[in-house]
Amino acid sequence: MNEARLRENLAAVRRRIGAALARSSRSDAVAIVAVTKGHPPGAVLAAAAVGLRDCGENRVAELETKRQALGEPVRWHLIGHLQRNKVRRALPLFDLLQSLDSERLASVVSAEAVRAGTTVRCLVQVNASGEVSKGGFDVERGVGPVQEVAALPGVRVEGLMTMAPLTEDEGVLRDTFRRTRALFDSCRAHADGFTGEHLSMGMSNDFEIAVEEGSTMVRLGTVLFGERAR
Repeated sequence: MNEARLRENLAAVRRRIGAALARSSRSDAVAIVAVTKGHPPGAVLAAAAVGLRDCGENRVAELETKRQALGEPVRWHLIGHLQRNKVRRALPLFDLLQSLDSERLASVVSAEAVRAGTTVRCLVQVNASGEVSKGGFDVERGVGPVQEVAALPGVRVEGLMTMAPLTEDEGVLRDTFRRTRALFDSCRAHADGFTGEHLSMGMSNDFEIAVEEGSTMVRLGTVLFGERAR
């Protein structure tokens, strides 16, 4: 990845985030997670060089390879589905698990965290669009399941994450983000152990709408790095 081009892309993204914050009368900051999945390790180094200190990966094997190649230049986010049989292998690799998407996975993560004597920082992934192809807790189940996960030993629930449908229908996108934001606010008010630090919503195709609807963290790949090599 050309560092100069990435710097230009990042500046444009930050301008767009700033405009979205202004449109929604927000004065807080939005964190950017650079999605480096499918890109070579050089993309991670370029991201770190331009000040992007949080990088997201989907697969345990790819994250493991990049950590071995690069050491620890960034904070790693695991943003893809984590298989239960890979939890023990994955725990030392990431700083934040954004895709805690089921009670069964939460139980395994908790058990492995206790075994390792550590605390796993995570976001509970919710399905706010109703798509059967998407993982995550059904947003209609409300605060209860999030409360149960937050009560597990060895798990620190710092917020929620969602993925909107891949569509240009702004109404569908806003509805997905609003439903997630409503659950986030309810969890902050009523779920013990839910710290409510992060609301991870928005990717390259919809991040401005997500910011307008309350996102505090966006996961951006294509808009920063361009299309991945096929």
